[in-house]
Amino acid sequence: MKPGNSAAVYTFIKTAHDAHTIGIQSAAALMEECGYTVVRPDEQVELAFSHITDDRAREEIIDWISHNNINRIGITYRLDKTDALRILGYFVEELKKNQLLSSQGGSVDALFFGGLPESCAAISKEFGDLVRCFQGGESARDTLLTLGVPSEKIPAEMMEVSQYDSDRESFAKEIIDKGEYHYLKGHSDDDYRDFGSRQDTVLKRLAAVKEGPYGKRPLIRAHVGPYSADQKRSEAIRECADWAKQLAKSGLLDILSLGTSQLSQSNFGENWHGKINGGGVPINSPDEFVQIYEAARPLLLRTYAGTKNISSLAAMYEETINISWHAMSLWWFNLLDGRGPYDLYTSLQEQILAIRYIAGSGKPFEANVSHHFSFRGADDVTYIVSAYLAAKLVKQLGIKTFVLQNMLNTPSSTWGVQDLAKSRAMLSLVRSLEDDNFKVLLQPRAGLEYFVADPYQAKIQLAAVSCLMDDIEPHDTSSPELLHVVSYSEASHLATPAVIDESIKITLHTLNEYRRAKQRGIVDDMSKNEEAKQREIKLYRDSKQLIDYLEDNYPDLYSAEGFYKLFAAGFLPTPYLWKETDEFAHAVNWRTKSLHGSQVVINDSDAEMSMDERLALAGDKRKYAESLLAMRQR
Repeated sequence: MKPGNSAAVYTFIKTAHDAHTIGIQSAAALMEECGYTVVRPDEQVELAFSHITDDRAREEIIDWISHNNINRIGITYRLDKTDALRILGYFVEELKKNQLLSSQGGSVDALFFGGLPESCAAISKEFGDLVRCFQGGESARDTLLTLGVPSEKIPAEMMEVSQYDSDRESFAKEIIDKGEYHYLKGHSDDDYRDFGSRQDTVLKRLAAVKEGPYGKRPLIRAHVGPYSADQKRSEAIRECADWAKQLAKSGLLDILSLGTSQLSQSNFGENWHGKINGGGVPINSPDEFVQIYEAARPLLLRTYAGTKNISSLAAMYEETINISWHAMSLWWFNLLDGRGPYDLYTSLQEQILAIRYIAGSGKPFEANVSHHFSFRGADDVTYIVSAYLAAKLVKQLGIKTFVLQNMLNTPSSTWGVQDLAKSRAMLSLVRSLEDDNFKVLLQPRAGLEYFVADPYQAKIQLAAVSCLMDDIEPHDTSSPELLHVVSYSEASHLATPAVIDESIKITLHTLNEYRRAKQRGIVDDMSKNEEAKQREIKLYRDSKQLIDYLEDNYPDLYSAEGFYKLFAAGFLPTPYLWKETDEFAHAVNWRTKSLHGSQVVINDSDAEMSMDERLALAGDKRKYAESLLAMRQR
């Protein structure tokens, strides 16, 4: 590989059945920011990789590479190690067969792989220096150098660091090195009448949490989803039930977030023969949900919404697992991201029907919206505004309790002061909707691409982000009400019950120690941090200006029609959208970049674009968006 080759053409590819897109989107964005050409694969190419054992599929891949003059190729696969090795093996052999490797006189001079550490180890052993591996958590600088970018072409702002982030990391390292978190015991907030019964709710459990010396502890949610490609489906269900029993017994977890497979969400109750499960627990019947519910008691349970038959699945979750709250992604989990069969407009319509049903059940609702925009290059204002729009929509549909998920460290270049500013601006706007019939529960979490593979460093990161979560509202010791604990093994391996419990211990112990340190004046009071305050003011002002414009110009804003039109017109910039880009070209045709730890929309001069300019550009596309909707409605 010639490092300084500015004419190099890159591509980053995943299989169609692997929903993990953050890594390749981040890599593509980094390369484009350094001035390189990146060719994004279409759905047909991803499908071909999913069926790479087929001769015709491999021919399609090679033809596409040759047609686009691609010479540097990254493959990502975040699921099973055996599958990863098989996919890359078939691909490398096909490149050799067609004499495409540079060692054969061909054009492809670099291959990269991104995946779990055990997959990387297997691939490094099999292919040696032919394939360079990424395990996740690499810095922007290290990523770019490995991808062949010379140091002089790396933008200076990518090298900047935040003092607040360094201070939190130092505090977190001391927590992990002392190891006192290991002695944390399970909760004892189980002395209310409906605990663990079908009448139990997240609000009852919140009310039962006792005040401690450093405030109330948050309810803890964690993702649980054992999966192995070598397992039979029945074995996977039994293992999941066993994990649920273990987690219930340890008494550290409150809400088990059941990570079902893509097929469970898109093809529930159907014949799965010949279909690829991907990751997640392959649940395919109501009885299997009941089995896991009974094993998990007294834990509360939640799981992913369906991507079709959305209302009927929501009703089934009520009947089987007594779901603690429902969650949907509104603009996402459809053809836009390849996670569901519906087009955007149909998906919005179906989700709104389901939300009306959920409102009738009285259960809370969580909008998994903002971070999906961030995964696709959206700026911080879009992150905030999409959350507000989702909250106001569901309030109008009758939801009484709104769970505000807030994924920090997204993108991974985000500084802590910007996360505080973004979180506070979003909270202020969403909480402005509160009244006697609408309550907001804050639920922060670490970012999906935040953790490194090394377990020791990942534990430090988990403790550091726990401090960040508490600094969102530093003087409110009952905030956040909920914490989604992402296990420290996120970048390396599937979190087992032991890893989940240890991650919870790290989180809660750090939270107590950080609050104690704040009381004693040992750490900075981030409510007084001027940088965070000024960033918050600007984000709030820009977000409010965008919201006001949309509400003034779209009488039907809070509807499937309104959400479709504002997205089609480009009011929510999504430059790294990989699917449906023809229909939503105006959402894609923006440029964003990381600037001093924030994510901003930029103009042709690479400067941050003003909100006035953004509104003028998207406003010009309103009639276009209306015409698209009219076509969808025919």
